[in-house]
Amino acid sequence: QAFERADADPGIRVVVLSATGPVFCAGADLKERTGRDEAWVYERRLASFRAYETIERCRKPVVAVVQGPVVGSGGEIAMACDFVIASTAASFRFPEPQWGTVGATQRLQRAIGKSRAKELLFTGRTMDVSEAQALGLVARVVAPDELEAVAQETAERIAKAPPLAMSLTKHCVDLGGTTDLASGIRIELAAIERNLAEGDWKSGIDAFNSRVGGKDTGQ
Repeated sequence: QAFERADADPGIRVVVLSATGPVFCAGADLKERTGRDEAWVYERRLASFRAYETIERCRKPVVAVVQGPVVGSGGEIAMACDFVIASTAASFRFPEPQWGTVGATQRLQRAIGKSRAKELLFTGRTMDVSEAQALGLVARVVAPDELEAVAQETAERIAKAPPLAMSLTKHCVDLGGTTDLASGIRIELAAIERNLAEGDWKSGIDAFNSRVGGKDTGQ
């Protein structure tokens, strides 16, 4: 519901998903399943998948800020975001098979590849943040005392961009990743046409020209 509200609010430019405490997310509370039947557990899993999908389908950029361990379903939440900024204290673990359940079999392999996903799922080992970054699961790693400031700076930088251009960029990357290059180019061209018709692209040109010497320093 929170992500549905954020998605529908035109005043929101970017969503930052973070947690309090030492752990980003420890995954499902298996104690909840004590005394429950199969139908209850399955319905809970369906609810989880609906939540992940709602995060993933949000048209606003969604940044996960991970300050500590990520376990099981916590990884699904992080992977449903557009990218992850993590502390050096973060770690990732996908122990579903060891818990006698099935999970993280789809997003994880798409994020890091099939064989690496299998190795992590089969062994349930803890992956440190440097390895997670090397595999592409994490976009940026910073010191714990810098995490909040870097997250804020990142959100502010994203929020400065014209919202339609940002939304269309996210749409093109997400949809283009499911098809071949030629089809992806057609997706981008359709987005370009819409942005030219409806977007605030001229202000971007003005902003570029207003910089010293007309040079975009990337700052």
